[in-house]
Amino acid sequence: MRYSFLVAGFFLLIGCSQKSNRTEVIQQIQDVLRRPTGTFAVAYKDLITGDEILINEHTLFHAASTMKTPVMVEVYRQAAAGKFSLKDSIQIKNEFISILDGSTYSITRESDSDTLIYDHIGEKRTVYSLMYDMIIISSNLATNLIVDLVDAKNVTQTMRSIGANNIQVLRGVEDTKAYQAGLNNQVTAYDLMLLFDKIDKEEVVNAEASMAMMDILLDQKFNDIIPAKLPADVKVAHKTGSITGVRHDSGIVFLPDGKKYVLVLLSKDLEDAAAGVRAMADVSEVLYQYTVQK
Repeated sequence: MRYSFLVAGFFLLIGCSQKSNRTEVIQQIQDVLRRPTGTFAVAYKDLITGDEILINEHTLFHAASTMKTPVMVEVYRQAAAGKFSLKDSIQIKNEFISILDGSTYSITRESDSDTLIYDHIGEKRTVYSLMYDMIIISSNLATNLIVDLVDAKNVTQTMRSIGANNIQVLRGVEDTKAYQAGLNNQVTAYDLMLLFDKIDKEEVVNAEASMAMMDILLDQKFNDIIPAKLPADVKVAHKTGSITGVRHDSGIVFLPDGKKYVLVLLSKDLEDAAAGVRAMADVSEVLYQYTVQK
C-alpha cells in the first residue's frame, strides 16, 4: 500500500513539474515576442503526446503565402477525384482576373521570389511542377496558374470540410485592387496547426497524397524562421509567407529521436520585419528545447 502511495506521489510530482515547465515556456515565449513591435500568434502541438501551447491562436492574419498549403491540398483532392492529372500541362500566362471588378492584372518579376518562370511565358509546365515551385520557392505566378485551375472557392470549401473554419482563400496573389478593398486570404494559427496535424495523420485527401505533400514541404527553400536556430539533423516540412509588415512560418518539425510537432508562427503590424523574424526564430528554438526536454 505504501509503495502504491509513493508511486502515485512520484507521478504527481512529474505532472506538477511538467505543468510548471510548460508555464515557464509560455512566459518565455511571451517575453521574446514583446521585444519587437507587432502582433504575434503561436500554435504548437506535440504530435506524439498531444500537448498544445496556444497564443492568440484564433486571431485572424493576412495569409500571405501560407495560403499556398491549402491550395496544394486542393490540387491533390481534385487530382484524386479524377478532375486532372498532376502530369497534365498548363500554359504559362501572366494575365489574371481581379476578384474585385473583373479587370485584368499581371504579376511583376520584381515582386516574385521566382524570377525564372517569367522567361517561359507561353510555354507549358506540368501541374506538379507549378505546384512544387508554388511551395518550395513560393512562386506567385505559379500560384495564380494553380488557383485558376482549382478555383479559390473550392480551396476554402475543402478547408471547411476538415474543420479549418477560419482559413479563407478568396483569390490568388498580387490582386492589388482586391487587396486595397480588403478582399484578402486569411488564416489563424489554430487552423494551420489543424491542417498540418491532419497532413501528418494522413487524413487529408488520402495517405498517398499526405505523404507526397510532406515530401514537397520538406524541400522548402526559405528557412529563416522555424528551422533557423534548430540543429542540422532536425527536419522541417513547412511553408512561409511574407508581405509588408507580415512574416509567417508554419509546418511540422521532425526530431531524430522520432519526436515531432506542429509549429505555426504568425505575425502582423511589424515595424521591423527582421526583428520579428529573429524573435519568431527564438520562439522556435524555445519550443524545440521544450520538446527535447519533455
